Amino acid sequence: MVSIFNDAHFIPIPQGMGFTALLIIKHHVVTITPTSERAAAVSNALLPLSENEINAIITRVMRDIGTTYQPMGRTPLEALPTMADAIPPAHLRELGVELGYGIHPTLEDAIAAANQAFRDLHDLPLSIRNKMVTAIRQTATENAVLLAQLAHSETGMGRAEDKITKNWMNANLTPGPEYLTTEAFSGDGGLTITEYAPFGVIGSIIPSTNPTSTVINNTISMVSAGNAVVFNAHPSAKRASNYTIQLLNQAIMSAGGPPNLLSACIDPTIETATQLMHHPRVRVLVVTGGAGVVSAAMKSGKRAICAGPGNPPAVVDETADLEQAGRDIVRGGSFDNNIICTTEKGTFVVDRVANDLVEAMAAHGGYVLTSWQIRRLWGIVCREDHGPGEAAYMHKEFIGQNASVLLRELGIKVGPEVRQIVAEVEPDHPLVWTEQMMPFMPVVRMPDVYSAIDLAWRSEHGYRHTAVIHSKNVDHMTHMARLMDCSIFVKNGPNFAGLGVEGEGFCSYTIASPTGEGLTTCRSFSRLRRCALKDAFRIT
Repeated sequence: MVSIFNDAHFIPIPQGMGFTALLIIKHHVVTITPTSERAAAVSNALLPLSENEINAIITRVMRDIGTTYQPMGRTPLEALPTMADAIPPAHLRELGVELGYGIHPTLEDAIAAANQAFRDLHDLPLSIRNKMVTAIRQTATENAVLLAQLAHSETGMGRAEDKITKNWMNANLTPGPEYLTTEAFSGDGGLTITEYAPFGVIGSIIPSTNPTSTVINNTISMVSAGNAVVFNAHPSAKRASNYTIQLLNQAIMSAGGPPNLLSACIDPTIETATQLMHHPRVRVLVVTGGAGVVSAAMKSGKRAICAGPGNPPAVVDETADLEQAGRDIVRGGSFDNNIICTTEKGTFVVDRVANDLVEAMAAHGGYVLTSWQIRRLWGIVCREDHGPGEAAYMHKEFIGQNASVLLRELGIKVGPEVRQIVAEVEPDHPLVWTEQMMPFMPVVRMPDVYSAIDLAWRSEHGYRHTAVIHSKNVDHMTHMARLMDCSIFVKNGPNFAGLGVEGEGFCSYTIASPTGEGLTTCRSFSRLRRCALKDAFRIT
């Protein structure tokens, strides 16, 4: 337990019949031990430490006593691991996935092994489950850079440095077993308790856009709830996903957990995904992917928790801090080159401040195209254009590529500081209506904030996934929040603030808008069970 009062964090550490404690006051650490019933003596001097150092100390201490700790406050992106720890490409190519540690020759073998692991887990105390999740967090954090490299090298999409952030945030900001609280009801009729119980074996289909971070997120959520998981990786990212599964299985076993609690077949395909959806031993389906796979899961006859597509809009009104809005739209919309379903994919700005917003975007890593450059680039990256007001299909080779790669098609050379292409277009341009998954940001001028919000709502296609507004007007923010009805609504920040990075709250990479769960946690993968004892255990 961490007690927080004003600027101090008080962390008791049991030691036999007494305790030692860390008392953190304004970035200083003090070790306290009780010396009498009346007072506690400070046993060592104040040590000035940074917030990251404090968080590391507390995490290590809490791990040693078998519990977990959520870092204080917001974690800036610049504080996370970097590509400085990357391994050489030659060594990366040598990393392969062989059978073992949860990877099986067939899907049937994987399901059988997971079913046995589920039964074995329930012969173990809950303390082991806590230790397992702590080990999973530690292993995922320690390998955040390696897993980012694997995902980037295999899929060719996104930015490796942003994938490090994705791995870190899922390892450290996904709620664990502490999120599952037991409720008790007592009265003249006796005592009733309600607990979160596991479903059993969960089938989880993983996308190529987040092949390692979604495995980390789902593992922590599903294992915390006491389930076993059979993963079906995307065929184009199977090495990254399966390698992650093996690492996390080793972490589980090191903490005393059963083998094969996470399972997968070594060669996942569309056929194995279909087989997983209809297997009688799989109790629940969890799908993160496009509309097609979501539709198939929802027709399977099983309980399905589905995270589908998104086309998140960003609205900027005349009251916004335009410098901040321009910076945040570039940072958010270019995060992992826009392949994540939560990233900003269209900007709708009140006309009278549009010039200033575009100028701010250009100052913070945006490259502004002329009208003829927009037409030419659109003709290159678009595979199938259905006309004004309709969604289009992109050429796969451009999805998730750096802005510099797209600009190269126009003969434009830019440095790494350019992260996003800025394209002023009309409201019916296909860019507005397409989840293009490239750092190619359409900007639409609108006469007023209400028309901007209305177009944003229509362009989101009713996915009810994610949206953002930059405004200082509470009425504008409230109107858009109610109309969008999204799982994530961000005000005055980049969209990733809604996932706990530079914002408050937990992280989820399975955002189940189609089936209504929203940001999933271990509670989403639990079933409530009630146990009632009549006319007994009433002590007052």
